[in-house]
Amino acid sequence: MNTLLYSDADMTGPGQITICDHRVLHLTNVLKVEVNQTLRVGELNGKLGVGRILSISSDKILVSVELSFAPPAKLPLTLVLALPRPKMLRRILRAVAELGVPDLHLINSYRVEKSYWKTPALENDKVQEYFVQGLEQARDTVLPRLHLHQRFKPFVEDELPGLIGNRKALAAHPGDYTLCPRGISGELLLVIGPEGGFIPYEVEKLGEAGCDIVSLGSRILRVENAVTSLIGRLF
Repeated sequence: MNTLLYSDADMTGPGQITICDHRVLHLTNVLKVEVNQTLRVGELNGKLGVGRILSISSDKILVSVELSFAPPAKLPLTLVLALPRPKMLRRILRAVAELGVPDLHLINSYRVEKSYWKTPALENDKVQEYFVQGLEQARDTVLPRLHLHQRFKPFVEDELPGLIGNRKALAAHPGDYTLCPRGISGELLLVIGPEGGFIPYEVEKLGEAGCDIVSLGSRILRVENAVTSLIGRLF
């Protein structure tokens, strides 16, 4: 935790918050905070600033807060990702928030198991928990926006062209395609498939919607590694 994030529910007075959940253990056992110590704080979806520890007990910590500067800018990126398996999804949600992706669209694909859509990891409170963990790491406050699309064809035909608009759009897929560019400037939409990639029909539909098909080379990466590798390469 590089930033203590709080919401309206933590406010107990003007410029004052009370922490009384799992964060107490992290602050006391990991960060080993003491009374009068200062630390970086941030209001969820708001500004960043400095907090001062006012009091510490076994079940709560009282902190005064003063917010003074904006969080870091998000990437000019819309990420479209075939829904990964739940264990990997949790890590990807954290990484998306950590890397500064503002919009994440999870889509269906032939290789996406139907059961993946029923995972508890997609429940609103769990999604926010994973996003917040990424924000805390990166010293950011603004939650990414998550969009779910359980049908591939309607999404690609009816929604994807509008999402692309006038921006550049890339679909990463293993194979003999143009190597993914580096150092993109301007708005970008990036599509990443499931483990093993999209099936040929899906690649064709993505191309028809306006995506340039690109590759990272001959190696087949896990989805979580492809996400971080592509974003690092592009930005």
